[in-house]
Amino acid sequence: MLDRIRIVLIGTSHPGNIGATARAMHNMGLADLALVAPRCEPITADSVSRASGADHLVHSARVADGLEEAVADCTLVVGASARSRTLPWPMITPRQLGSRLPTELAGEGARVALVLGREDSGLTNAELQRCHAHVHIPTNPEFSSLNLAAAVQVLAYECRLAWLEAAGNPQADDAETPPLASHEELEHYFAHLERTLIAIGFHDPATPRQLMARLRRLTLRARPERMELNILRGILSATERLAPRRNDDPAP
Repeated sequence: MLDRIRIVLIGTSHPGNIGATARAMHNMGLADLALVAPRCEPITADSVSRASGADHLVHSARVADGLEEAVADCTLVVGASARSRTLPWPMITPRQLGSRLPTELAGEGARVALVLGREDSGLTNAELQRCHAHVHIPTNPEFSSLNLAAAVQVLAYECRLAWLEAAGNPQADDAETPPLASHEELEHYFAHLERTLIAIGFHDPATPRQLMARLRRLTLRARPERMELNILRGILSATERLAPRRNDDPAP
């Protein structure tokens, strides 16, 4: 289970934090590290020193230009958020996240990404809207700022606890779990959905009124399977084919 959990750091500005994150991951048995548009050189004497023996994770970390690339193959993407947003998103605690992992990772090809943002500003609203859920570490409200690696340590610890519990309580389940839609497949669906809504006159991109953000939230909360998403895209394709005919129909 632990080998299918990816830690994704966006816009990290201090190489020491990358090394400390690698150490926190290796402590808990996680090994998949991705860096999105780092604002520093990832491999330095500081990052290797702070890794304290886990520098192999620093050297093997994949580097991506954007979030979509880093989580394209993931079936659950959870963003770490320390503050409320204008559009509420499903919010879970680290303990709740851990309890979900055995089920989330039961299916073939399932993979989970835990996304953490910049040291100074966290994740943007656009990045958070590409996550199925947000995880919030319930820190002291009078001093809530956590070091990046400390936040990773908390999340990785809960992941390890869930793995240990699942290993001690194996469940025999012969039923095959249908594969969930990946992040990449969902992003293709959202682009298709927006294009179709514009074609039928339901969505005006000049005055969006958070329509696509709300539809994202609805879809990500539903956790569609790959087959279900294919059905939805089939409906969109049929709708697109009918859209010109609808526009040509005489007014009643």
